[in-house]
Amino acid sequence: MLDPEVYRRLLTEAEATSAPLHAAIARIGPVAIEPPVHAGVAERLFVEIVNQQLSTKAAFAIWSRIEAAAQAQGGAPRDLFVPGTEAVLRGCGVSANKVRALHAVREAEARGLLGADLGLLPHGERAAVLCGIRGVGPWTADMVGIFHFLDPDIWPAGDVAAVGVLRRLTERNDTTAVAARFAPYRSILARYLWRARDAAAPAIEAA
Repeated sequence: MLDPEVYRRLLTEAEATSAPLHAAIARIGPVAIEPPVHAGVAERLFVEIVNQQLSTKAAFAIWSRIEAAAQAQGGAPRDLFVPGTEAVLRGCGVSANKVRALHAVREAEARGLLGADLGLLPHGERAAVLCGIRGVGPWTADMVGIFHFLDPDIWPAGDVAAVGVLRRLTERNDTTAVAARFAPYRSILARYLWRARDAAAPAIEAA
């Protein structure tokens, strides 16, 4: 669970920033910061690459097909991310560019670029390493930093959902400047914005 002092600091800063933002954070309450769900960085990157530019529902469907295809061959998804399995992945709904990106992650892992020491780097340096891999951009590097390395102070400026919700709750276009007020807990702010987006989704769909 989120540290109570961090939660109080977020509430205090939100109150000084925007009443709707403060209300949203207060309504959600302290969030749980779950441990990484993937054993290594490569596994997280595989998922994020498949997720790129897709809705949650579409990404889940494609990943489920990848898992089923891997199980049918007696292996894990990563076993499909090598040359020679392109047709299988394309049949699962993975684009040609993403297939090449998945291969690139396996290659980077083989070169030792995705070891545990990556977590010791500051986010900027870590992102530079990750963005050197085909198909991995700043957004993906931010997601890895937030959800795999649990870095508390990353503002995902390229995330449409987080930026859009912050803009709506504060009526400010300079969201990077607004988010800077929440340093060193900008990742936590982003988590609240995603939760606020998810909470509002049923009402938006029903409208």
